[in-house]
Amino acid sequence: MRTVTATAAAVTAVIGAGAAAVAAGRFASDAALRIPSGRPLPTEPVLTVHATAAGQVTLTRDLAALRPGRHGLVGDGFHAVVGPVLPGAPNSADSVVRRLERVTYGTPEPGDRVRFTPNVHVGDPGTALDVDHTVLDVPGELGPLPVWFVPGVRDTWVIAVHGLGTTREHVLNVLPALRRNQFPVLVPAYRGDPDAPRSPDGLSHLGETEWRDLDAVLRHAVDSGARKVVLYGFSTGATMALRAAARSELRERVAGLLLDSPVLDWESTLRALACARRTPGVLLPLAVRAAQGRTGLYGDHRPGAVRLDGIDVPTQIFHGPDDTVAPWRFSRRLAAAHPGTVTLQTVRGAPHAAMWNADPEAYEESLRRFLVPLM
Repeated sequence: MRTVTATAAAVTAVIGAGAAAVAAGRFASDAALRIPSGRPLPTEPVLTVHATAAGQVTLTRDLAALRPGRHGLVGDGFHAVVGPVLPGAPNSADSVVRRLERVTYGTPEPGDRVRFTPNVHVGDPGTALDVDHTVLDVPGELGPLPVWFVPGVRDTWVIAVHGLGTTREHVLNVLPALRRNQFPVLVPAYRGDPDAPRSPDGLSHLGETEWRDLDAVLRHAVDSGARKVVLYGFSTGATMALRAAARSELRERVAGLLLDSPVLDWESTLRALACARRTPGVLLPLAVRAAQGRTGLYGDHRPGAVRLDGIDVPTQIFHGPDDTVAPWRFSRRLAAAHPGTVTLQTVRGAPHAAMWNADPEAYEESLRRFLVPLM
């Protein structure tokens, strides 16, 4: 009887430990699989507003506060846009003064807790940029997909797709540059976004299933007269673009790929986001296994990084070594493996999906040079 009791207790303990491990893995994997749209990623440090004055804001001194370029600044009830560090301002050992370009809404006050975001615009192309556009509902696999359509004269169209932690507003950063080159532009929301269909399991699949929504928009573009299409993706939107270019029945219509901060190895991204939410290191392998089980992330049965196998269209990558979410080394490997197809522009001092923000003028000039041959 004692042996039976001891065995039962041991089995119960094993089952309990197994259940606890599963629960811990699910909790840890949520760091990447439940990223809210429109909120800064957990990798973004929280800063404090020390002071504001005409055309300037003083922030906690941090590597984030010293980044080059233009960035959104968000806090409780406000959005602003900050420019570069002001060289002649009275910076101190614990604070830094940046140009305050504009306050979109609300009012930043001393003591406010803030984070940087790549989004420098709020609203739609009309309210944010005074750009004429049409709101479309494109039929998707899970239901209608809201899409902004900005007309142009080219018969090569651009479909621009946002990524982790952002919404379609992120694409507004580059929309003026695309319009200057007169491309028709489609900017879709996709499963999990506000006003878009919910993913059946409520989780992000880091582009592995979301690419089918991009494929639906690609089909709409072709049906609407696009001769060729450039797929332009940020973060997991870049992963979606790669998947669509490799798998879509209309892949022969894809003339080029623009990949900004591409998520090329989902395990690395999941680990980075989980670590940013202070997930203990011992749980990270459980998080990876849980994510795989919950989403089918190895759905093509090829472990490791997203590849460019079978894709021979011109591809421009914008990425840099300061991206802690999607490691730059995978972009370097991709470019090295396809020197005749892929060009990598290295952007330093920029966090994930903020390559444009670090130096908008240089970014847009590279964008123009890439797009001109595809017009």
